[in-house]
Amino acid sequence: MNEFEIIRNLRKIVRNSSALNLNDDVFFDKSKSLVSSIDTYNEKIHFLNLINPELVVKKVIRSSISDIISKGIDPKYLLLSFSCTKKYLNKAKVKSIIKSIDQEQKKYNFFLIGGDTALSFKSSFTICIFSYSNRIIQRNNCFNRDDIYITGNIGDSSVGLNVLKNKIKCSSKYNKYFISKYYKPDLAFGFHKDLYKFASSSMDVSDGLLIDLKKLIGQKNLGFFIDYNQLPKSIYLKRLIKQKKISASKHLFNGDDYQIIFTSKIKYREIIQKYSKKWNQKVTRIGSIVNSSDNYLKFNNNYKKIKDYRGYTHDFS
Repeated sequence: MNEFEIIRNLRKIVRNSSALNLNDDVFFDKSKSLVSSIDTYNEKIHFLNLINPELVVKKVIRSSISDIISKGIDPKYLLLSFSCTKKYLNKAKVKSIIKSIDQEQKKYNFFLIGGDTALSFKSSFTICIFSYSNRIIQRNNCFNRDDIYITGNIGDSSVGLNVLKNKIKCSSKYNKYFISKYYKPDLAFGFHKDLYKFASSSMDVSDGLLIDLKKLIGQKNLGFFIDYNQLPKSIYLKRLIKQKKISASKHLFNGDDYQIIFTSKIKYREIIQKYSKKWNQKVTRIGSIVNSSDNYLKFNNNYKKIKDYRGYTHDFS
């Protein structure tokens, strides 16, 4: 049984419409203008270890914030629960965690309001975020012929993880860059404030671009095509590809990017460019929603039906 089967079963007992039938990453009670989300991050699943706790805490906080900002909303309050072994509960490491939380609090303008700590055999973080809004950009609200956009770059975090695992050998300069992108993803913070002006649907890319696009379409009888050549890559990633040190296809769809993927009507193309410049935010049009039950990758002028969605799925079988 995987996470999607569990969610399908949980839908049978959901009694509150604000849960959005568990089809989104947030809870939204419009009558109370309340928005919330929750995420758990476990050692060896979501991060390798807690050797650098000041970096891990930045990663898990930004990963959680990305759910909220992809709805076009500012994060407001944050609850953080943390468990780990005695090995990581010395004064120096606790001090470094607290310092990182405060840095993120100032950077993304939220307030830490509480949480919990516990002794455990493995490290784990659970983060719950609350905010206020009378509207959100829902996940499953795209339409045929909508453009598909993504903010920032993808693939850097996947390379960073492989560098940490010693599966990719680079210069120290490249190692530093990719590891930084793994621990400290560049959120489209700021740009998200204007997202509601043009986005029909939106979510963050956490599990992988292709698998998350499937989630964005949901149960609609629609599909998508993605132009492979238009996928946004950093200069460093392009250089590694050119040097044939990595294969682009092995990293572009692995997730952990925490960029915003959204759809928008064709008529908003110029407006999106305007807000991209306003916030100095890279935004790339990478494809379209299509009236099809299948999904495709476009290579030059050839379309290939997608069979392997890659990405990450929690499998409990």
